[in-house]
Amino acid sequence: MTLTEIRYIIAVANERHFGKAAKQCNVSQPTLSVAIKKLEDELKVQLFERGGGEIMVTPIGEKVIEQGRKVLEEAAALKQIAQQGKGQLNEPLRLGAIHTVGPYVFPELIPQIKKLAPEMPLFVEEGMTAQLLEKLKAGTLDVLIVAEPFEHPGILTIPLYDEPFVALLPSSHPKVEKDILTTNDFKNEALLLLGSGNCFRDQLLDACPALSPHASSKQKELQQTVEGSSLETIKHMVVSGLGVTVVPCTAAGADKYARRLLTIRRFMKKSPTRRIVLAWRVSFPRPKVIDILKESVSNCGLGCVSPL
Repeated sequence: MTLTEIRYIIAVANERHFGKAAKQCNVSQPTLSVAIKKLEDELKVQLFERGGGEIMVTPIGEKVIEQGRKVLEEAAALKQIAQQGKGQLNEPLRLGAIHTVGPYVFPELIPQIKKLAPEMPLFVEEGMTAQLLEKLKAGTLDVLIVAEPFEHPGILTIPLYDEPFVALLPSSHPKVEKDILTTNDFKNEALLLLGSGNCFRDQLLDACPALSPHASSKQKELQQTVEGSSLETIKHMVVSGLGVTVVPCTAAGADKYARRLLTIRRFMKKSPTRRIVLAWRVSFPRPKVIDILKESVSNCGLGCVSPL
């Protein structure tokens, strides 16, 4: 049994496809398949059910893969401990962020990290919360920037900032005459939302029940036709006059659209917000990295958020 074989079975479990897993591991599919069969023969168990174009993990396979993740995590920690003589800020950092944070924070954050830790190679990645969590557990990412709630066994978090939501309207919309809005202002509007399964959509609807597609049959019908795949797509849709939306303030893009096209409005009284946190494995052996990341975020000058 080798660490490489363990990486292979975890990749197959994540992708549910031998070809995609082989691509992720940068090997040919036959090489990956032979290695997994060799491991199954050695363990005398079947890890995967093959057939019908769908790969399923067997019950014993789930247990083996869960333990395999721990083995890879401990192996990565061992390597990092052995190399700590070079300094915690000299080893590569693999940083992940959710799609509704990365594009809007990375441009400011990366230069700040480089200023505080110039010798630390930095690799960044964006993804959905569930995907990033799996990579964090597998040790292919070191630290995440995600939104609460984010409570998982073996994962530590610290808060970075609270971020209010703001409304985006076409500048020709009649409600731009109001300086402050309420969620009730959107009840009869074509509200543009991210697709189902996106964590920001869920956070928004939890914070603003009045915006739910189930609030009225008219709104539900409209929202089913104007869901977008990304905040950038949705902003372009607003500019095109297809509807209105609500986004995190860092994603509003006040500097990217002329006021004649897009208008940003805050909410009355207590604005709906989300909390952004850093997350890392309990076994991550580089506490200085966490300090650097928190300080770097504080130095980004994100004027619309409340640092914690």
